[in-house]
Amino acid sequence: MKFKARTLTSPIHRVLATAQNGLEVIRFGGLDTGEIESPFTVVEQRPMFRLRRYFPDAEDMDTRAPVILVPPLMVATHIYDVTREQGAVGILHDRGLDPWVIDFGSPDREIGGMTRNLADHVVAVSEVINIVRQHTGKDVHLGGYSQGGMFCYQTAAYRRSVGIKSIVTFGSPTDAVALPMGITVGAATKGADFMADHVFNRLAIPGWMVRTGFQMLDPVKTVKSRLDFLMQLHDREALLPRERQRRFLEVDGWVAWSGPAIAELLKQFVVHNRMMTGGFVIDDRLISLAEITCPVLAFVGSTDDIGTPRAVRGIRRAAPRADVYEATLRAGHFGLVVGSSAGTLTWPTVADWVLWHEGKHGQPGIAKPMTDEDQPAADGDYTVMSRLVNSASQAAEIGFGVAQDVVDVTVGAAKTTKEIAGEAVRTLPRLARLGVMQAHTRMSLGLLLEEQGRRAPLGELFLFDDRVHTNAAVNERINNVVRGLISLGIRQGSHVGVLMETRPSALATIAALSRLGAVSVLLQPGTDLTEAIRLGEVAGIVADPPNLPDAMKAGVRVFVLGGGENRDLPVGDADHVVDMERIDPDAVRIPDWYQPNPGIASDLAFIVFTRSRGHTEPQFITNHRWALSAFGTASAASLTASDTVYCLTPLHHPSGLLMTLGGAVAGGARIALTRSFDPSRFAEEVHRYGVTVVSYTWTLLGELVDADDLQIQRHHPIRLFMGSGMPRALWKRVRDRFAPAQVVEFYASTEGEAVLANVSGAKPGAKGRPIPGSANIRLAAFDVENDRFIEDERGFVKEAAENDIGLLLAFPRTGGEQSPNVIRGVFRSGDMWIPTDHLFRRDSDGDYWMVDNRNSLIRTARGVVYSLPIEDALADIELLNIAVAFGVEHGAHSLAVAAISRRTDVTSPERKAKEFTPEQFDRALSVLPESQRPDIIYSVDTMPMTTWYRPQTRALAADGIPQASVNAWYYDTADHKYHRLTEAARKRIMKQANS
Repeated sequence: MKFKARTLTSPIHRVLATAQNGLEVIRFGGLDTGEIESPFTVVEQRPMFRLRRYFPDAEDMDTRAPVILVPPLMVATHIYDVTREQGAVGILHDRGLDPWVIDFGSPDREIGGMTRNLADHVVAVSEVINIVRQHTGKDVHLGGYSQGGMFCYQTAAYRRSVGIKSIVTFGSPTDAVALPMGITVGAATKGADFMADHVFNRLAIPGWMVRTGFQMLDPVKTVKSRLDFLMQLHDREALLPRERQRRFLEVDGWVAWSGPAIAELLKQFVVHNRMMTGGFVIDDRLISLAEITCPVLAFVGSTDDIGTPRAVRGIRRAAPRADVYEATLRAGHFGLVVGSSAGTLTWPTVADWVLWHEGKHGQPGIAKPMTDEDQPAADGDYTVMSRLVNSASQAAEIGFGVAQDVVDVTVGAAKTTKEIAGEAVRTLPRLARLGVMQAHTRMSLGLLLEEQGRRAPLGELFLFDDRVHTNAAVNERINNVVRGLISLGIRQGSHVGVLMETRPSALATIAALSRLGAVSVLLQPGTDLTEAIRLGEVAGIVADPPNLPDAMKAGVRVFVLGGGENRDLPVGDADHVVDMERIDPDAVRIPDWYQPNPGIASDLAFIVFTRSRGHTEPQFITNHRWALSAFGTASAASLTASDTVYCLTPLHHPSGLLMTLGGAVAGGARIALTRSFDPSRFAEEVHRYGVTVVSYTWTLLGELVDADDLQIQRHHPIRLFMGSGMPRALWKRVRDRFAPAQVVEFYASTEGEAVLANVSGAKPGAKGRPIPGSANIRLAAFDVENDRFIEDERGFVKEAAENDIGLLLAFPRTGGEQSPNVIRGVFRSGDMWIPTDHLFRRDSDGDYWMVDNRNSLIRTARGVVYSLPIEDALADIELLNIAVAFGVEHGAHSLAVAAISRRTDVTSPERKAKEFTPEQFDRALSVLPESQRPDIIYSVDTMPMTTWYRPQTRALAADGIPQASVNAWYYDTADHKYHRLTEAARKRIMKQANS
């Protein structure tokens, strides 16, 4: 009978208990566990935060190390105190530490909360560090969960680790390449970019939506946990131990997320991946995680689908100067900080880590140095597919029809692989714009900057002196300069000199003249300006204060711009020197003739100057020519808004104007300006600015690869070097020194709009192939001995065969470029071509190789010798730094001479002991016909260079035939080998040159 009574009353008991507990859940949101929060006091309250100090009445506070915990934006602060016994603050306090927690509050309940951005939070964390240090007199240990950990990294970089003894993060991603649930970067970037620009600039996410989104990351697990709770609702004792954790996840653990903060996270982390590359902006300052120097412990959840292990381990590469450790747990994203694993492993390990760095404990057992190599999945770790399979099996057990949803997710993930094939589409709008451009099409630098400002006014345009300048700010400055120029009588078509160092005012001046429709005549500081002013027909000069004295000597009006407010300007004629900074742009009347950006493709836009054969020569650049270089560079280098282009050459150099400035503007990339090229500053600015692309000219990068103290880290952000004129020997060394970065070499003709690019980089030394949208080109068969075209029986010019040397001809696509060098009737009646001065050959793959300039051929007694093939062949000698070939006139003919310099970056004793040997020359030059090998090779200590790092072959040739020495060698035609140059051999060679 007793047995039967129990069976009758037990169901009734379960029903009553379920009803009673269910009513409590309905009325109060959960069960009363009887637990109380850990005691705390609010030490400081400010608009951005309230700072909690837990267990403030502990007697031994002076001996405890302070630990500051930072929550993520969408999670409530008490994530660190879900339970007293298993929560973070309780365990850290019990282990002898002093826990502090930042409370950002719920943005939808704070004044101005919904306008907060990420930078506001980083600055707030930095302020908290100062407050805690003032209260305790000690440096702090900084910890953060998920995005809170990202704040910790950014704050440490912002402060350059000052006042921070160590950092501990939990599931905090740094590398956006490893996105949650296997989402592809291409798909995520496009979606995140759109959402940041068009959705979250207007909307925020309320707390309930944050909660729902988190739960939907694993909907099956969410449904299963709710069913488990309902099935055990009758058993209060079984539910109480996990009740506070359940309530946190189900009810009160989530807060709203402000729109600007979401947009900035999407832009900086997902779209641009600046946590890895550097160059993100905090309080108008540019910073990089490479500036973190304090120790880091990163907790990795092997089953974490949000802060995936690969994304979390990115901190090792992003912060190469820090000692980075990891602690890997079999836990998901939430389980790293809340739950049984957190209580028994996470927080005790954190305590041991802090005490270790306080000198009171040994190294935690599970904290291991993080390595650079990708970590294989631990036994039992989830992959995306195993996660889906596991979820599907759970769905089957529960009996809900969600398996189809899981299949849909799998199919969707597979579809995202198609994004890879869509990357090529990115360049099509640029090429299409070039393709439809005609002589009358509106096009100019000013126009592109205006368009970019309309698309993304808050987008970052250029970086200078650790500051960022937005599109809106730059366009406002440009328009103000335009008003100032108008007030000074500058009109459309005026030729105005620009004599300025690389600085924001220089960019604004060049862009303002473009917007006005005037011509920028770019003058080189520190040179004789007389000839350039005459050739450029300059009516006035815009100068910065350092160049004002030289500008005043030019005999034209001078307009001073830039240099800050406190400037000591030379006293002069008020009508001759005008301080543009004193002009009130709002007081300038805009004339009716002014139309912003009136320039068309065929208009002259810029005049730059080069030195050739001892003379100053102008290069006249139309808007079309500038656009061709700009869009061509952006396409060939695949420049996007995620790139930061480091301009090592000044804006008055053709490379800086056409390729760097033009390519960055056309590609929507950021431009990092530097005052001057300085290898000692290079590494610092690369990491801080997040430089992904570096511009160069000629041998400029040689100083970088030779620098002994170059502090560039192994995991630098540079992906590409782009420029022109780099010797093949240096090209190979740059790739080795900065691997995995590649080199894109460009060639652009002075006239004719021929532009080539070696995009693949597979053939160092080659100029590559024509970029889409540039001029049609052909190689005309050319008789170099007589300096004339080779004609067929009908009198038309023959086209050079494969690997034969010919003169490069260009046919502009727009037909808008006028040149006095146009020739007609070349390959057929009535055709029109513009000849360049460069001789090329085209290999079997269609790649073009420059062999020489028609005006600098080496005319020896045995025939013409080409210089560039000699330099390319010598590049295979390991000890070689730079090689240049040139002709030295002697009597009726010239001698082919090669000057070489030795690398200075060799460090091993074995390599230092090595010297150039004749056998090295024999091997390297064996690829050339005997008639194309240099007569003499000699070594120089220092290779003379121009201002733009181009070897000065004219200066070397002026020194005459090298003297006999142990560092000079000659080619013996008798045994077909090189030997040391003796005085007897030198006389014999000179005699042969005279014959």
